[in-house]
Amino acid sequence: MTFHKAPHTFVGEVNLIVQDLKRSLSFYKEVIGFKVLEQSDKQATLTVDGVHSLLSLEELEEALPKEPRTTGLYHFALLLPSREELGKILAHMIKLNIQLGSSDHLVSEALYLSDPDGNGIEIYRDRPASDWTWNGDQVEMTVDPIDARGILAEAEGDAWNGLPAATVMGHIHLHVSDLLLAEEFYGNGLGFNVVSRFGNQALFISTGGYHHHIGLNTWNGVGAPAPAENSVGLNWFTLHFPNEEKRSGIIHSLKSIGATIKEHDGKILTVDPSGNHIYLSL
Repeated sequence: MTFHKAPHTFVGEVNLIVQDLKRSLSFYKEVIGFKVLEQSDKQATLTVDGVHSLLSLEELEEALPKEPRTTGLYHFALLLPSREELGKILAHMIKLNIQLGSSDHLVSEALYLSDPDGNGIEIYRDRPASDWTWNGDQVEMTVDPIDARGILAEAEGDAWNGLPAATVMGHIHLHVSDLLLAEEFYGNGLGFNVVSRFGNQALFISTGGYHHHIGLNTWNGVGAPAPAENSVGLNWFTLHFPNEEKRSGIIHSLKSIGATIKEHDGKILTVDPSGNHIYLSL
């Protein structure tokens, strides 16, 4: 997957509102392993390859702490290129005594943690797609314990040197207020396919046969309100389309279901039914 030749729609940059940029930068550089691409007094863009921004941070003077029981970010997910790299960062976080969650999802192995503002982060590696099990158009995923010893053994004691340049934004997982409205917006509007359902509480969607580019859940409650505009958390994220023809078709589909489409700073912005802001990019 690259930014300019990806054959399918995928998640690119994620932008977060934070309360203290200096504190957040320290965490994202020293714990997660990002590099700073650009920085000002109140904003910073972070990179792994020195060219593209995967994560950007914006400090607001009167930013409110993360609000419970609202829509918005559940977690963003950084996809590492190998199990060895997952082993390196796991060993690094153990040394730092970072509180971690973890899951084996059959399609992937994942670590979970939160940043200083309570924003959720997943760091994972995919198993080969040939090892995924599909039942028709639904992929098998579960929540099992990871083999932490096996993952650590893959790294063979190699030093951790930050996120490797091949790291991408693998997916984003969102709290939404209504799963049916979300499915219409992301499916009929943005062209994603549902590839897994977790009862009537969550669904996972993708393009191109991936296990999921976006997760959607109502775990904060059906009808959950959007957070205040100055609350820490997700500000916006970017979806990349393979070409202008595809993006134009998606814009037409979004308009046909009554979704908001507007230009903002020369970029095309839409908003899902739960108030999550999405830039449509190439």
